[in-house]
Amino acid sequence: MAKQRTILREVAVRGRAVHTGQAVTLRLRPAEEGCGIRFHRVDLPGKPELRPCPESVGELVRCTTLVAGSVRVQTVEHLLAALNGLGIDNVHVDIDGEEPPILDGSAREFANLLLQAEIVEQGSERDPLILRQPVHVEEGSRSLLALPYAGLKITCTSADDRGSHAQHLSLEISPESFLGHIAPARTFTFYEDIEPLLRLGRLQGGSLDAAIVIKGDQILSKEPLRFPDEFVRHKILDILGDIALLGKPLQAHIIAIRPGHALNARLVRAIHRSGSERCDPIPTASERSESLLDVRQIANLLPHRYPFLLLDRVLAVDGDRLVAIKNVTIDEPFFQGHFPGRPVLPGVLQLEAMAQAAGVLMLRRAEGEGKLAFLLSCDRVKFRRVVEPGDQMRIEIRLLRSHGGRVAVAEGTCRVDGQVVSSAELMFTLVADRVD
Repeated sequence: MAKQRTILREVAVRGRAVHTGQAVTLRLRPAEEGCGIRFHRVDLPGKPELRPCPESVGELVRCTTLVAGSVRVQTVEHLLAALNGLGIDNVHVDIDGEEPPILDGSAREFANLLLQAEIVEQGSERDPLILRQPVHVEEGSRSLLALPYAGLKITCTSADDRGSHAQHLSLEISPESFLGHIAPARTFTFYEDIEPLLRLGRLQGGSLDAAIVIKGDQILSKEPLRFPDEFVRHKILDILGDIALLGKPLQAHIIAIRPGHALNARLVRAIHRSGSERCDPIPTASERSESLLDVRQIANLLPHRYPFLLLDRVLAVDGDRLVAIKNVTIDEPFFQGHFPGRPVLPGVLQLEAMAQAAGVLMLRRAEGEGKLAFLLSCDRVKFRRVVEPGDQMRIEIRLLRSHGGRVAVAEGTCRVDGQVVSSAELMFTLVADRVD
């Protein structure tokens, strides 16, 4: 049996984060057997800790984000890919910001940093997650299938929405194949996606030094492609980073068609539910219940702002379902006229809250990355009781059907104190750009 592995000595790197644009220092330290991978936000009081596992996954818009209460670390996939690809089980990751440096947009510099730290075996044996049955997730034309396999193999087909730049690669994953064939593959984006991402407040530190930009048939890059099929190799890199959320080395053959972080996370959750041991999240102070997405993270997904952002927290997202809350307070601006002396939350705003929650659900899915959800119609609308200041409205969304990743229908229900106050069936569309 293989032994657990860590690093021999502490190493550090400093660079700019791709989405926030901040200069960040990342430090890797040896960790004890059984520790796993631990992120420490050393810039925050108490140096709060986050552990990669299915329950800690937060926002998935063009990156993978870890969340523990109000603490988050985003764009962790390249570092996790390097740790997974090199077979490192235990390490402490100190970071003085909410995002690791992007470096050259690949995992190569992280891998070199780990090699510089010297990888060493520990006394305890590794405990691999051995897949016993096939696990499959899909979204429209995207799909991921994990099959039982003695080792780790990834077969991936990559293409854009128009079917162009199609690439295919199948590879047995080992430290040697990762270093030579996957780690150097850089992240890429399509030219038409840049402006919507900037409007989302992302790519503040982006440049051609850290990414490849595809504009039609033209490749924009500071250096030539490192591989003729560099795009599909980076998709495999992202899969390696995202399956590290399982907390154990996975033995499986993953067959991926047009994967992305949201779909990768769904596969991780599906494998996790298929019989693996639970990965318990690290409790926050006083072990209080915390949201999956706070209002700032919701605002990163939706274009709505005061006074029309009607979600305060997203409590849970699980496949085709989402639960959010809206705290109704007397200082809401519409209560000045609806109605003086008897403030009541307008029914149309209950519908809007359901629509925004459904929008968050769709934008977190694979086909929603970098897009905007527009409400098309409402059907079967019912209002059962009034909602007043002081109420907390629980919004439950269930996706009923999706047509080609462009039009979807969801069922929404609002509850106060466990009682249904309103419900509706909502149809909306996804568009590839934002409007002000």
